[in-house]
Amino acid sequence: MLASILIIGFSLVLLMYWFRYSCLLLLREQSSQATPLRIADSRFSFGNVQALLKTSEALDPLHQSLQRDYVVLTYLLDHATSLGLGSLEDRLLVLDYKVMACWYRLTKSAAPRQAREALSEMASILAVLVQKMGNSAGLQSEA
Repeated sequence: MLASILIIGFSLVLLMYWFRYSCLLLLREQSSQATPLRIADSRFSFGNVQALLKTSEALDPLHQSLQRDYVVLTYLLDHATSLGLGSLEDRLLVLDYKVMACWYRLTKSAAPRQAREALSEMASILAVLVQKMGNSAGLQSEA
């Protein structure tokens, strides 16, 4: 009985480690390859949130901005079949966004630095997903 509990616990820890490592690796790879779209800057606020995270003390307004971006992004993905992000990597990033949103809620009052890092990762995830959506829609960077 104890051995089964230890095996299950160890397996869950390894699964969480794999998930976090995979998501961070995907973000690093996508952000190094991607060139930012101009259209994303004007319609989404994740770029402003990333800039404001360095200076702003209030984190809740930044979180609300990211949540609005996430709602718009999921609406677009649900209603535009050609923009779908159906790969495993994209689904992992969406799941990571949700995990980071929960982590933000847990740490915002007790550990503001970790909450700030969670918001930064959420903004990075949205940037990658919008970039992929723009690429699948055929939008080209004007930079």
